[in-house]
Amino acid sequence: MGISTIKSQTAQANSVLAANTIAFTACFAVWVMFSIIGIPIKELLQLSETQFGLLVATPILTGSLFRLPVGMLTDRIGGRIVYFILILAMIIPLWFIGDATQYWQFLVLGLFVGIAGASFSVGIAYTAKWFDKGHQGFAMGIFGAGNAGAALTKFIAPSLVVAYGWQAVPKIYAVAMIVVVIMYWMFTYEDPKHKVASTVTMKDQLKALNDPKLWKYMQYYSLVFGGFVALSLWMTKYYINEYGFKLTTAALLAAVFVLPSGVIRALGGWFSDKYGAYKVTWWVMWTSLICLFFLSYPQLL
Repeated sequence: MGISTIKSQTAQANSVLAANTIAFTACFAVWVMFSIIGIPIKELLQLSETQFGLLVATPILTGSLFRLPVGMLTDRIGGRIVYFILILAMIIPLWFIGDATQYWQFLVLGLFVGIAGASFSVGIAYTAKWFDKGHQGFAMGIFGAGNAGAALTKFIAPSLVVAYGWQAVPKIYAVAMIVVVIMYWMFTYEDPKHKVASTVTMKDQLKALNDPKLWKYMQYYSLVFGGFVALSLWMTKYYINEYGFKLTTAALLAAVFVLPSGVIRALGGWFSDKYGAYKVTWWVMWTSLICLFFLSYPQLL
C-alpha cells in the first residue's frame, strides 16, 4: 500500500469522523428537544406530570428500541447510507411537530422523531471501522462528544421559544437537518471492506446476545448514558419548579451539566486506550454515584 493511499484513507477517516460527529450532535439536539418545548406545550394543553413525562420520554423510547436493528443494518449495508436515510426520515415529522395541536399528535410525531436517538449506534459502528484498535477509543470519544447536542438545545431552543414561540423550534430544526444531511453526504465515504460478509445472516448477528459480557456492558451503559439522558431531560423543568427560574435561565443551568459530558468523552476515550475501558468505567461509576448523592439533596431553606 502506497503512502498516498494511506494518506487518502486517513483523510477519509478524519472526514467521516467529523461528519459523523456533527450529524450526531444535530440528531441529539433533536432527540432531547421536548425537554424545552415540552414545557410550554404542557401549559398549553394543561398536561399532568405523568402526561408530560410520557411526552418527553416517547422519543427516547423510539431511539433506544431502534438502535439494535439499525446497528445490524449498518453492518450489512454500510453506515453511510443508513445514517443518511435515518436523518432524512426524521425531517418531515420534525417539521409537523410545530403544527400539532393535540396531545396524541405530539406523541405520534415524537415516536417518529425519536429515531434520531438511533443515530448513535449507526455512527459509532461506522466510525470505529475507519480506525485501528489503538485509536478507536479516542475516535469514538470524539464522536460521542456529539451528545453535547443536548447542550445545543439548552442554549438555542429557549431563546427561540421566547422570540418566536415553541412552534418555531421544530421547524428551524427541520431546516437545519436538511443542511446537515446534505453536508453529511458530501463529506462521508464508504469502504466495501467494512461490510460483513453477505453470508452472515441476521440470526448470526443476534448470536452476540448469548454473550453474558454484552448484557453486562448494556447494564453499565443503561446507567451512565441512560442516567445522562434522563438528567438532561429533567433538569430544566426541575430548576423551573424548584427554584422558580425562567425557561432561559433554567436551560442555561441545565446546559452546565450537559456540555462537559460531551467534551470529556474524547478524554475518556483516550483514557480507555491508555488504561483500559474497565478501569475508566469503574471510576466513572463511583464518581457519578458520589455526585448523584449530593444532587439528591433538596435545596436548603
